[in-house]
Amino acid sequence: MTESMDTEQAEPTSGSAFLEERIRTLLQQMTLEEKIGQMAQVPSGGGHLPHHLREAIQRGQVGSVINEVDVATVNELQRTAVEESRLGIPLLVGRDVIHGFATVFPIPLGQAASWNPRLVELGARIAAHEAASRGVNWTFAPMIDISRDPRWGRIAESLGEDPFLTGSLGSAMVRGFQGEDLSAPGSIAACAKHFAGYGASESGKDYNTTNIPEGELRNVYLPPFQAAVDAGVASIMTSFSDLNGVPATANTLILQQILRDEWGFDGLVVSDWDSIHQLAVHGFTAGDRDSAFEAATAGVDMEMASQTYAHHLASLVHDGRMTIEHIDTMVSNILRTKFRLGLFDTPYTDPSMLPDIAAPEHLAAARHAAVESLVLLKNDVRVLPLSAESLASVAVIGPLADDPQEQLGTWIFDGDARHSVTALQAIRDMVGDRVTVHHARGVDTTRSHDRSGFDDAVRAAEQSDVVVMFLGEEAILSGEAHCRADIALPGNQEALIDALAATGKPLVLVLMTGRPLALERVVPKVHAVVCAWHPGSLGGPAIADVLFGVESPSGKLPVTFPRVTGQIPIYYSHKHGGKPGTPETFVHIDDIQARAPQLSVGNTSFHFDVHYSPLYPFGHGLSYTTFEYDSVRVDPPELAVSGTITVSAEVTNTGDRDGTEVAQLYVRDLVGNVTRPVKELKGFQRVFLAAYERRTVSFTLTPEDLSFFGRANTRIVEPGRFHVWIGGSSDTQTRAEFDLTD
Repeated sequence: MTESMDTEQAEPTSGSAFLEERIRTLLQQMTLEEKIGQMAQVPSGGGHLPHHLREAIQRGQVGSVINEVDVATVNELQRTAVEESRLGIPLLVGRDVIHGFATVFPIPLGQAASWNPRLVELGARIAAHEAASRGVNWTFAPMIDISRDPRWGRIAESLGEDPFLTGSLGSAMVRGFQGEDLSAPGSIAACAKHFAGYGASESGKDYNTTNIPEGELRNVYLPPFQAAVDAGVASIMTSFSDLNGVPATANTLILQQILRDEWGFDGLVVSDWDSIHQLAVHGFTAGDRDSAFEAATAGVDMEMASQTYAHHLASLVHDGRMTIEHIDTMVSNILRTKFRLGLFDTPYTDPSMLPDIAAPEHLAAARHAAVESLVLLKNDVRVLPLSAESLASVAVIGPLADDPQEQLGTWIFDGDARHSVTALQAIRDMVGDRVTVHHARGVDTTRSHDRSGFDDAVRAAEQSDVVVMFLGEEAILSGEAHCRADIALPGNQEALIDALAATGKPLVLVLMTGRPLALERVVPKVHAVVCAWHPGSLGGPAIADVLFGVESPSGKLPVTFPRVTGQIPIYYSHKHGGKPGTPETFVHIDDIQARAPQLSVGNTSFHFDVHYSPLYPFGHGLSYTTFEYDSVRVDPPELAVSGTITVSAEVTNTGDRDGTEVAQLYVRDLVGNVTRPVKELKGFQRVFLAAYERRTVSFTLTPEDLSFFGRANTRIVEPGRFHVWIGGSSDTQTRAEFDLTD
């Protein structure tokens, strides 16, 4: 039934004349209905091919299926499209492959704590290979929304609060998913989401409105997407939210003016699930017909799940509201992606061409990623690392110590808990018969208010030399639509900590979580805190390796930890303000005299009832050794608009064991066309240093690195004075200055 068509594989380059000719040739053969069919992404049958879906594919009414991972079914879907439809156009097969497939890596926020683009790229590459072996050729990742509100559940899927770090790691994910050749076996199309501003949802509630001035949008929320486009990302997904009153799925400013016209993106734009239909729910349109028109006009090429395009685009063309030329542009973006994937040459999947699911080398990589994602937040009196030689017994307490599913984290459709090794099992394997391990859950779930398990937990602690508590959040408490108004430890976990603290034993808190938590009341009660996030399949052995000193922690926070929920939003690159809070001006509520005069406590920017600083700043993370930075040097001391400067510092491992430090470069523009942040990350390096080793770390800065969008919402480079820091976190004080000159 398929008509003859020249389907020679096109060169996978955006400027390929051959590729564009193939697209034009195919468009000339397509009916309007077949063109609109390419815009439809529909749910699969879940392991079988329903009759209605087969017929729709045969009629050319489907361009993509979503959520099918049975390879035999995927091949049958492709066979139906290629051999039984009129033009034989293969299908895009989409799936959320967010932080692994069968082999689960740490949640993206955890991977971001590694500050290691190569590690992040490898994780995406492994996920791509595993997903591709099941017929998936398109993932809806990376999620590169900037989020500065940890109440928002989807912060777990993000890469943190900073545009530079997110752009670096998001681009690495794109390279990992897509490989050097998008048409090669094991490569799948990446999708940068959610365009744009979704992470700024009001009140940290999912799907909520976002109000972001255009300058802030361009300076903070868009740079990671531009970095992804520069890395060759195949597709972009729109956000559910409205942006300054216009839903992102119908927002011409971001989808057409910025994405297409300014950045030159020629890939595929897809809606999020049902988000075109939801334009009417927003109150932006009167119904599906208008929703289809607004989304298509703005530049959404493919509709996920809902059917407004299928039902209304043809009539919009016939009525003259939409031109066939615009339809052709939308379809071209879809076909271009399919050609670049090599689907016209190789539509079918041969699993034997790819590594096994959850292969040993994949699990080893997931374990290494989990090690590098762990962040040592506190280590009083060097309670860590533990020593199996000097301990007689250890208590392992908490509902997350031995739960193979919960450690996988949010948004894992294909993760198999049978591959998981829990922390309890890993600790037992680590210490063997040398150390007695006492285990108690304490509470059944992290949300539980039942105290009936406290006695067992206290008894286990009393019998042990040290207590390791695995507390935090179950996976269900973070992710899409899983937002929290209060990000303190849920349930009775704080009360459990109080009960264990009363034993007087050293307490180590291993925090397993999908977001930063507000721990001001908790941290003073424990001796050490390790943030393990949701660490994935081999999170247990990774945690044991760090706890017992086989590995030294090297993770750094990709997001700020507030003291209390009321500090949110709190992030390192805030504006200075006219009356900033300082140690000298801060007054705590308990220190205010009775009947104090109104002006006696000053008038600077802080909350009375909590310190103005965060609990742990962006970039913070300790090691089992210590690092010191000498004075920062700038060479030359002035940066010409056409030149570069080198910023360097000496970093020394001052401890008696080897370790890896993440050296971070921050810049501040002291005077700007618009007010500028107090610090901005402009570079980072992971540096391994042997005990007592000293090394120079150097960064190159260009005028482009110092540019920003000013009052006119255009990119500018302004001469003036800059401060520059190199250190181990965003609160580093090791500073120098330089001038940018005309």
